[in-house]
Amino acid sequence: MESLQTYAPLGDSGAQHLVRMEGLSKVYPNGTVAVQDVNLAIREGEFLSFVGPSGCGKSTIFKMITGLTGPTGGMLEVLGTSPKQALKRSDTAFVFQDHTLLPWNTVIDNVTLPLALRGVARKEQRTEAERVLELVGLKDYAKAMPRQLSGGMKMRVSIARALVSRPKLLLMDEPFGALDEITRQTLQLELLNIWRQDRKMTVLFVTHNVFEAVFLSTRVVVMTPRPGKVAAVVEVPVPYPRDENFRTTPEFGQLVRAVSEGLKH
Repeated sequence: MESLQTYAPLGDSGAQHLVRMEGLSKVYPNGTVAVQDVNLAIREGEFLSFVGPSGCGKSTIFKMITGLTGPTGGMLEVLGTSPKQALKRSDTAFVFQDHTLLPWNTVIDNVTLPLALRGVARKEQRTEAERVLELVGLKDYAKAMPRQLSGGMKMRVSIARALVSRPKLLLMDEPFGALDEITRQTLQLELLNIWRQDRKMTVLFVTHNVFEAVFLSTRVVVMTPRPGKVAAVVEVPVPYPRDENFRTTPEFGQLVRAVSEGLKH
């Protein structure tokens, strides 16, 4: 499987690069080297997962992409501009492991929040919210309160809230980590279905679960222990749509082993 472990070349002639990292590094004021010399180009329409041990810098990379923190070395370009500018244009959206819903708001009011903060007209807010709630299978729960929802339903609302602005880049930081396995696998399929409806949207996904990363992704970025570097990038050359049968194929097992071997190094 060594042929699957390749670095994506910067400046290749394929799809447009939405995110470019060259020599990207992050050193915190206390001296902790979180990320060191990361070189990676992420293509438009990819579903790219990051895996690695705790503290390897996966979430730090996400924070730099969203402009929540800045790099201390190297170059980072998001959608042809700086991370902060991309965020201002509402071209990026973030889904956390915790659903972060406002408990006093209904489902639809939670979903429309990003649009309300931008001053979008109320009618357009509701139209867009109804669109994404239908995408995540919660159209009939628009008036429900978060306390009335299961954990999986709350995560669907969080995903809908991220999608309502029609982002070009969706970052998801272990969104299914706190869910049971059955709910997790169901949401994996739903997420792929949503992503496939808009293949111009690029998804960056952090997970500790190698099986999840292989099932979802076009490529899997394997990170080393701190300081976080790219140990390998494993291509997943399996066409979409993917269903549960993919998980039981020999190819799936080979790809899981390739990612696991990368983690060992």
